[in-house]
Amino acid sequence: MLVDHFVYPLLRAPYDSPRLEGEFAPEVAGSPILLSAVKLLAPCEPRKIICVGRNYAEHAAEFGNEVPEEPAIFLKASTSLIGPDERVIRPSISERVDHEGELALVIGKRCRFLNAQDAHNVIVGYTLANDVTARDLQRKDVQWTRGKNFDTFCPVGPWLETDFDPANKAIRCLVNGVVKQQSNTDLMIHTVGTILAYVSNFMTLEPGDLVLTGTPSGVSAVQPGDVMTVEIDGLGVLNNPVIAGV
Repeated sequence: MLVDHFVYPLLRAPYDSPRLEGEFAPEVAGSPILLSAVKLLAPCEPRKIICVGRNYAEHAAEFGNEVPEEPAIFLKASTSLIGPDERVIRPSISERVDHEGELALVIGKRCRFLNAQDAHNVIVGYTLANDVTARDLQRKDVQWTRGKNFDTFCPVGPWLETDFDPANKAIRCLVNGVVKQQSNTDLMIHTVGTILAYVSNFMTLEPGDLVLTGTPSGVSAVQPGDVMTVEIDGLGVLNNPVIAGV
């Protein structure tokens, strides 16, 4: 738990902690440590990573795709997950790997059949994510599985913000300090509540599950040596360098 530049060890993850009057109640298990003295890992250990494609109209348009009437859901493997400042490996079999900066959330309560208005009650917190994509393989294959699921293709962090309103937040993704994506969460086609209601209609959501809410326009290719940065007001900064893979 991060408070005023200090990290407090917890007995268990926030999404595994008990609730007090409906609020998540993390259990402190030790003395605080300076943030500068620790290495931040991915802020969750999800059983599944649920993603939404084409959830910003301008992103669908930049690839000539129609805007879906329902959320376009796909999954990423937990083995694609990495934390802040960890290296994204660009596979040699792909000719184009893109960044996709996104707002993400973590589920705090096992649930099914949510309604959009009450879905916020099962969210333990929000974080940043980068849905790194091998674009050429995504386009080549019948499904998106290969293009989305290389190891290291889901950077998440830098922390989990438990007091956050996702409405009307600026979202940016930069490469080497140059802004490539810039939008606002209010431009999402399907809201957070709508996404969770839709997914929970056919799938049980479990504590620790990670949900990525889609990326705006401006995605572009990255090369070894580049540094990708995702920013959303109130959620910090997620940096990840790119290295060459085999």
